[in-house]
Amino acid sequence: MKKLSFSKIAKISLLSTLVVSGISWNKNPEIKDANDKPIITIDGFTFSDLNQNGKLDKYEDYRLPVADRIQDLISKMTDDEKANMLIGIGMPGFDVITFKFTTEGFQGKVPGAAGGTYDLQRLGIPTVVVSDGPAGLRINPKRNNDPNYYYATAFPVGTLLASTWNTELINSVGKAMGNEVKEYGVDVLLGPGMNIHRNPLCGRNFEYYSEDPLLTGKISAAIVNGIQSNGVGTSVKHFAANNQERNRMGVNAHISERALREIYLRGFEISVKEAQPWTIMSSYNLLNGTYTSQRKDLLTTVLRDEWGFKGLVMTDWFGGYDGFAGPNSPFSPNTVSNVTEQLSAGNDLLMPGLPSQKQAILDNMKSGKLSAAVVNADLTRILELVMRSPSMNNYKYSEKPNLKANAEVTRQAAAEGTILLKNDNNALPFSSTAAPLAVFGVTSYDFISGGTGSGDVNEAYTISLIDGLTNSGFTIDKDLEGLYKPYSADQKAKELERREKSGGLMATPKRIEELELSKEIIESKANSSEIALITIGRNAGEGDDRKVDADFNLAPDEIALINKVSAAFHAKGKKVVVVLNIGGVIETASWKDAVDAILLPWQPGQEGGNSVADVFTGKVTPSGKLTMTFPVNYADTPSFKNWIGTPAENPTSVTYEEGVYVGYRYYNTFNVKPSYEFGYGLSYTSFDVADLKLSATAFANKMTATVTVKNTGKTAGKEVVELYLSAPSKNTDKPSSELKAFAKTNLLQPGESQTITLTLNPKDLASFVTAKNAWIAEAGAYKVAIGTSSLNIKQTADFSLAKELVVEKTNAAFAADTQFADLKH
Repeated sequence: MKKLSFSKIAKISLLSTLVVSGISWNKNPEIKDANDKPIITIDGFTFSDLNQNGKLDKYEDYRLPVADRIQDLISKMTDDEKANMLIGIGMPGFDVITFKFTTEGFQGKVPGAAGGTYDLQRLGIPTVVVSDGPAGLRINPKRNNDPNYYYATAFPVGTLLASTWNTELINSVGKAMGNEVKEYGVDVLLGPGMNIHRNPLCGRNFEYYSEDPLLTGKISAAIVNGIQSNGVGTSVKHFAANNQERNRMGVNAHISERALREIYLRGFEISVKEAQPWTIMSSYNLLNGTYTSQRKDLLTTVLRDEWGFKGLVMTDWFGGYDGFAGPNSPFSPNTVSNVTEQLSAGNDLLMPGLPSQKQAILDNMKSGKLSAAVVNADLTRILELVMRSPSMNNYKYSEKPNLKANAEVTRQAAAEGTILLKNDNNALPFSSTAAPLAVFGVTSYDFISGGTGSGDVNEAYTISLIDGLTNSGFTIDKDLEGLYKPYSADQKAKELERREKSGGLMATPKRIEELELSKEIIESKANSSEIALITIGRNAGEGDDRKVDADFNLAPDEIALINKVSAAFHAKGKKVVVVLNIGGVIETASWKDAVDAILLPWQPGQEGGNSVADVFTGKVTPSGKLTMTFPVNYADTPSFKNWIGTPAENPTSVTYEEGVYVGYRYYNTFNVKPSYEFGYGLSYTSFDVADLKLSATAFANKMTATVTVKNTGKTAGKEVVELYLSAPSKNTDKPSSELKAFAKTNLLQPGESQTITLTLNPKDLASFVTAKNAWIAEAGAYKVAIGTSSLNIKQTADFSLAKELVVEKTNAAFAADTQFADLKH
């Protein structure tokens, strides 16, 4: 693995519009930039002599168009330098022989970062640093021979951020994330993750946003725009159809072109068109027989030609290999990914970069299998990223982001994304401090801020539920605290030791069993406390998927705890609140009737306990809404029959037979009753949604729907307005309705109203028709349904489309490699 070296250049202004006449040379060898590079002065303009050859090369002249500078730079590169630039520089602190992370040896410019691009020392071009991840910057908090700490903020996980349904708020979260990326010296954040929640058991669903592509795309675009407003980049991932973790590097996903375009690619398309992420990360899996990193139809035809993507594509780490063990592992002798196919497909950068890949690139360049045109195109996109990076522009990062302000952002976002699933007889909000709170559940005392793997963050602290409640003025029952705290600390220490021995960062987290309490203890707390809280915790992460037993379903010890506490407290006329500190969907139907209220704060980041307390007390009125369906039983899941592929223990093939019927599209169309439906969430106040008006009765180029939302309750709050569209299905089988627009109100005071305007564009009416390579809107009657969930519809209105409309022509892509039929209604 190549040892990193980080050259820098003087910060220069891009004055490409200036015209300079009467150029004269005035080179003074005594004048140097901040990194000991000579300065060239031309009539008052100063340039870094990056390659120190005593003259101003085109690529050093910031007045010239970037494209011209890049081509000049490429012309100066040797084949060896070109091959290096097409692969990464390895993973600092990672040993490719033992496949383990180590704190020994060289750690890179930003210790804990995931890698970067090759630095062309001879030409004065620095490395571009990339780092995880979706819930905040994942870097090492401790560094060799350095007494300081470099913590980053653990923001709420993706499921929670999307549950806000508030793109403006998510944009502010992105701005805060980007502040930390830039001030810690990183150029590109490897996120957001935006794969579809195809199945509740995907181990990385916590990183992702939704079962719906529109919501996924809009939330992603908001956070990408926020992050990139700092002048740093993002890498939206994993492109595409990486919807399971088990054998993610070797599984072949068979998906129809329609399901791909309508469900699994649509969110990426929205994000690209509305935010232009600097980079996109191709996924591990095969798609219809070919690795995504080798699919030209995916990475060039669709992504660049059809959608207009301008950035570069990088592989996921070691993408193009079929796993980390066996004969085709990246660490097996003489094995190499198909670098020519990857680079020719439009996958510009192979990460993290292996010596075998470099040698294969050199061999194929020499033989002509890898053409000069392909190499030039890939290098151009890589160097465009380099040119715009803070590293290239010598940004003087402070190592001191605004962690205090960012903690406030995460606290606000976590509170707004918290969902009130149940609230019988106004059990919440609760504010009495007359008696100590009876707080049960091991996770109450050790809150889970986020998932594991590359989506984890090394934060300075996590506010537990009891911390947050204490900060809000409550006292915690001392007997329970005295039992739970030592048990929690002991069990967590054992769990962390187990993880370290069984895979470290990639170890599958295990649930800590609940502390068994006697009937007498629980009954005594029902006498002395006014209310009971029980936290149910779940964690998951990269490299493995969740299980049905004792994970999706509650474990026997959890069921026993809920039943015992509920029986004791209800016998005294007191209420029981369950807090779900989870990353993905769990079963709720069998036990929800036993309790009075259920709060779902997901994995809410480092301020989680404070955020939950804000909602618990009513300081914040809950306004989160589900972005995925909670089924009654796991077997109700539309992908149940074909999850997780075959053979189940190490699947090499998985068929998406449910087609476009993912999530609520399936439940609502096939009348399968959920426990909690997509878009659902309660409030402490009430709203009236009325006066729906469409801008026309017949669709032309676009249509607007306006609706008025009034707070009819006694508490200030926010409401989400969801627009579902039902389209004619004479020619193409379609879901009964699909989300096409949404908006969140401002904070409405009691009696206050707000008019919301939602827009429908031609593509919102269209479905993808594979036989015609086109998005087509059928002629006929359309119904707009405005709801506060996918089933709670408040207003409807109809309009018509006079004749069939071909909205967009596409190129044929994603040919099937096996025959199967999509589910139809």
